Amino acid sequence: MNVRYRVLTVLFLLSTITYLDRVCMNVVSKYVKADLGLDNQQFGWILGAFSLAYALFEIPTGTMGDSLGPRRVLTRVVLWWSGFTMLTGTATSFLYLLIVRFLFGIGEAGAYPNASIVISRWFPAVEVGRAQSVIWAAGRLGGALTPLLVIPLVHWAGWRWAFAILGLVGVVWAVGWYTWFRDEPTEKAGVTPAELHTIESGRKIRTSDHRIPWQTILRNPDLWALMLMCHLFFYGSYFFTNWSSTYFQEGRGLSEDDTKNFISLSYFLGAVGCLVGGLLSDALTKRYGLKIGRRVVGAGGLGLSSVFFLLAGLASDNQTAGYLLATCVLLKDLALPVAFAVCVDIGQRNAGAVTGSMNFAGQLGGFFITILFGMIVEQTHNFNYPLFLIAGCLLVSALLWLKIDPTRPVTVRE
Repeated sequence: MNVRYRVLTVLFLLSTITYLDRVCMNVVSKYVKADLGLDNQQFGWILGAFSLAYALFEIPTGTMGDSLGPRRVLTRVVLWWSGFTMLTGTATSFLYLLIVRFLFGIGEAGAYPNASIVISRWFPAVEVGRAQSVIWAAGRLGGALTPLLVIPLVHWAGWRWAFAILGLVGVVWAVGWYTWFRDEPTEKAGVTPAELHTIESGRKIRTSDHRIPWQTILRNPDLWALMLMCHLFFYGSYFFTNWSSTYFQEGRGLSEDDTKNFISLSYFLGAVGCLVGGLLSDALTKRYGLKIGRRVVGAGGLGLSSVFFLLAGLASDNQTAGYLLATCVLLKDLALPVAFAVCVDIGQRNAGAVTGSMNFAGQLGGFFITILFGMIVEQTHNFNYPLFLIAGCLLVSALLWLKIDPTRPVTVRE
């Protein structure tokens, strides 16, 4: 196996662990709320604390990766978030848990921007889309495994020990990453001259590339369109990350087993969507060019997902609503690896900063929908109203792909 595919395998494990830790709170929500006496509005702030911290520290940590390299930065990221994952299980009050989850978000911020830096340095341009699809499919696989692993673990040892065990898994990954990985293919033993030529002749960056001033990056209209697209996109993503368990059990009256199955199905289909989206985008790019290859998949996936969110909110049958929502994840996640591939397309040597900027905007969207969902449900006692809001956001997000041009890199104006 080529060394770059081994690197991708290790990033696959990283993304899987990321979502195991992130989705765990959703899966154990009823136990945490009951133990600490929290209502849905309070729990929304607990969930939102992570999203807000994640958003605020995306750009700094992505930029740090551009400067210091993803080997050191990802090690720090994973050790930090794993520590606060373990501390989540020690929570005794609303305020304590709020602070721990905020610090957890600070730690996890920058994981995906730094993964994008790895891809920009280790993969030729024609493999960027599929490499991103593998990473995001791994995240969805982690989400699919979470209820299957965590719920039995909670029944055996309690929700507090579940967080402790998941945190230890992250620590093991971080130690292995720092020991084995190197920032540049030229620094890694075992990379053959043929593979090195494939990487360096086909990738979007060169070792001689210069960093670009922030003012140049932020004046780029494609980046602003990308950021707004991701902001609205993540209204849909964070419904599944934070509220799907509560929606199915309290809003639809489903059992814990049915809820577990629908969450797992949703994330499994999301993994399929990520893989198909990345491969389809690369195939269309090879045949029709970068602009069509990225735009068609991004706009099509989000537009169709918008329709299915609306249908799920209108569905009277609970099982039908569950299958419609699972299909939403399949469709919207077609666009996920494409969005991160565009960050590499236009960011090049600054892929970490560009990815961090886009993900910052996306995480703010995750913060807003997390808070809004809890507030709307607590005030109206209607769990479907937020779905209509999400459907509208996804439709606008799909249309924004028509403004994104992945063929125009962020460059310094002469």
